[in-house]
Amino acid sequence: MKQNTNRSFRLVALSGGVGGSKLVVGLNEVVEPEQLCIIANTGDDFEHLGVHVSPDLDTLMYSLAGLANPDTGWGVTNETWDFMAALEELGADTWFQLGDRDLATNVERTRLLDSGISLSEVTKELCEHLAIAAQIVPMTDSRIRTMLQTSDGFLEFQDYFVRLAARPQVSGFVYEGANSAKASPVALEALACPGLEAVVLTPSNPYLSIDPILAISDIKAAIKSLDAPVIAVSPIVGGQAIKGPTAKIMNELGADVSPVEIARHYRDIIDGMIIDQSDSDYTEKISAMGIAVTSAQTVMKSMTDKIELARVAIKFASTIDSREKGGGDVGTVTG
Repeated sequence: MKQNTNRSFRLVALSGGVGGSKLVVGLNEVVEPEQLCIIANTGDDFEHLGVHVSPDLDTLMYSLAGLANPDTGWGVTNETWDFMAALEELGADTWFQLGDRDLATNVERTRLLDSGISLSEVTKELCEHLAIAAQIVPMTDSRIRTMLQTSDGFLEFQDYFVRLAARPQVSGFVYEGANSAKASPVALEALACPGLEAVVLTPSNPYLSIDPILAISDIKAAIKSLDAPVIAVSPIVGGQAIKGPTAKIMNELGADVSPVEIARHYRDIIDGMIIDQSDSDYTEKISAMGIAVTSAQTVMKSMTDKIELARVAIKFASTIDSREKGGGDVGTVTG
């Protein structure tokens, strides 16, 4: 099955899972979904219990399909856990939980991948079955694995984040396979659309969700060559992370836990940044980097919040003249 979208995308969003998916849901409400492409992080993917698990892809799919568990942000609402309970009775390792419906998604993904279909094509097929009109596309069809250098040694992402509950101290990152990986063709097609109005870096973890995407050289090159503005939404509010271990990691890296550090991290690729209204005191420092900045409510607790922030992002992007982007490094990549 050859994948060809034949679409004209208006917006491209780079996203990880729970944090980014909230803004993606908002964007899906304020533009025609067919004009929205989400390039998803797959550095979190891993093989577990004999199946290929793509946590960020699944979170985005469930969120846009209206199936996501509102309490956790991940997994499926009204999930059952018979499979995991039976597995535990057999004495198997159950540190990574897959609900019954979620397991079905991963089993079907694995079956399709084993038949020779690419991850991009598999994702498109799953989205069609879930009646998702927006285009969710993995960053690559190649294998990339986010590895963390920690006080417990090098750890795969899921070991660090789930099995060890993000407890080890982090000192660096490696995106294994990124040097040789090629971007998903649909991702590059979306970034090359002549009608593209903006690229949005969602408030996902910069190191664990966005950097793995930017570590793929042809994605980063395509974004840096755009005439359309590139904006980021800060995942840091009031010195804390909106979701996940972002602030903890920044502290451990010796970085200032503020929107200024997020702006510095992205400064070679973004034209503008949205910070929370409670962090408006940082506006001048971010502007001094040559980055346009605006403030808004970035904590999304309701659908109204998601839609409002999406509207702010689109309006803000329309006011920015894209600048020539530099050539800064993103993390560490290994082939």
